[in-house]
Amino acid sequence: MTDPRQVQGVRLDSPDVYVADTGTAKGRGVFARRDFAAGELVEECPVILLGEPFASLPEEVKKIVFNWMVPDNTTDRHALVLGFGSLYNHANPANMRWEASPQSLAIKFIAVRAIKAGEELTDNYNAVGGGAVWDDDNWFERMKVKPIGDVS
Repeated sequence: MTDPRQVQGVRLDSPDVYVADTGTAKGRGVFARRDFAAGELVEECPVILLGEPFASLPEEVKKIVFNWMVPDNTTDRHALVLGFGSLYNHANPANMRWEASPQSLAIKFIAVRAIKAGEELTDNYNAVGGGAVWDDDNWFERMKVKPIGDVS
């Protein structure tokens, strides 16, 4: 039997999370290896701040960077998140929120509710400032990405 953590020939995992195929059109996702309590830190990921304006970034990079304007008090700053951070799939509501840590150049992903081992870990691509819930899903329209499950 194939190891479920094996994705395209590469095994990506850590003591607390791992990457596996979701079994859906989304492809790969990040899953909890253990239970997490509401409020618990799931992962702290270092970031690389990008000096280029968002408009000049390659299209594929635009789809995985995080808005770093608020923590950096700028008008056009983004961060490439390392670790598993740029691999989390979208959900609204998500089971995690994120908060920027400008002093340590990191993003913390925090459980907003109890998460069971084996559950996919998600964040909300739309929520300003890293919240788990937002009133629309316009990120997909802005990025010209068709959301999974959209049959239109």
